Amino acid sequence: MTTAPGAGGEAKRKKRRRRRPNSQTTPPTQNSTSPQVAGEKSRPYPTPQKRRSAYAKRVDEVSAGGLVIDQSGTKGLLIGRRDLKDATGTRLLWSLPKGHIEAGETPEMAAIREVAEETGIQSSITRELGVIDFWFMAGGKRIHKTVHHFLFTETGGLLAPQISEVDEVGWFPLNEIVGMLAYPDEKKLIAKSGEVSA
Repeated sequence: MTTAPGAGGEAKRKKRRRRRPNSQTTPPTQNSTSPQVAGEKSRPYPTPQKRRSAYAKRVDEVSAGGLVIDQSGTKGLLIGRRDLKDATGTRLLWSLPKGHIEAGETPEMAAIREVAEETGIQSSITRELGVIDFWFMAGGKRIHKTVHHFLFTETGGLLAPQISEVDEVGWFPLNEIVGMLAYPDEKKLIAKSGEVSA
C-alpha cells in the first residue's frame, strides 16, 4: 500500500536521513559548539574561568589633622600609639592627631573634631600647613591616603587620650617636635612650616 502524499511517510524518511555526528572529527575548539542531539539546543563548550586579578583592591581615604600649639606658644601637641612591631610593647610612635573626614564635613571641620576626639583639646585653625599623600597595605587592600594638615591654637579642653584609638597624648617643646615624630612625611611637613625648629 502506497502512502498518500502528506500522510507522514516523507517526514519519516527525512528523519531517517538525518546525519549523525562524525566521531572521527577533531576535538572542538573553545569557540566551537557541542554536537547537537535530536531535540536539544546547541550549547557552547564551557570556557575557562577568568583568572582573578593579582592586584589588591585600591581604596582611597581622606583625613585631616595637624599640629596644635598651646596657649603659651611654646609647646606642640602629639599623640602616641604603641608600635606593634616592638616586642617589648613599650615603644610609642608619636604623630600628629588626625582622622577621617566624615560625610558633610570640610577638611577644617574634620581636623578640629579629630583633634578634640583624640586629645581632649579644643582648638581653632590658624592656617593650612599642607597636604600629604601616601600608600600602605591593610586588610589585603592598597590604601591611598590623603591627609590635610593645619596649624591650630589651643582654646581649651582637658588633655586625655581617646580610648581605643590613642595610647598617650602630650605637650612637647616645639624644638623637639620634629625629632619626636615617627613618620618622615610629617617630619618634613613640620620642619618646613617655619613654626618649629629641629
